Amino acid sequence: MASAEQQLTEYLQQLDAGDQATLLAFAAFLASRSPARTVTVKTEPVTIPEPEIIQRPEKESVVGALKRLAKSYPMLDKTEMLSATSDLVATTIMQGKDPVGVIDELEDIFSTHYEQLVSGNN
Repeated sequence: MASAEQQLTEYLQQLDAGDQATLLAFAAFLASRSPARTVTVKTEPVTIPEPEIIQRPEKESVVGALKRLAKSYPMLDKTEMLSATSDLVATTIMQGKDPVGVIDELEDIFSTHYEQLVSGNN
């Protein structure tokens, strides 16, 4: 049993704060299904780090902005934003939309997702 606990601990340490909370919730769910025992779920508050905003360069490509924003918001699950961000990138390429406006929209998407994560509405 000690090796299973050790392995779970190692996995837990590799996850970001949101995924740690998900893993703990899933473990509590599995434990609650066991008819032989009563489960007390201990939850610790999840600390979500502040974004480390990287200053926007004067001239930046849309792809460069995506990379910069991903570094500024490492706590966000980028797959949750994939649809919105890929649509903006495609619009820029296919329709020649102004990159500055697209980058503004990308910054709004990242900021909004961060606020949702912090407020627990993700």
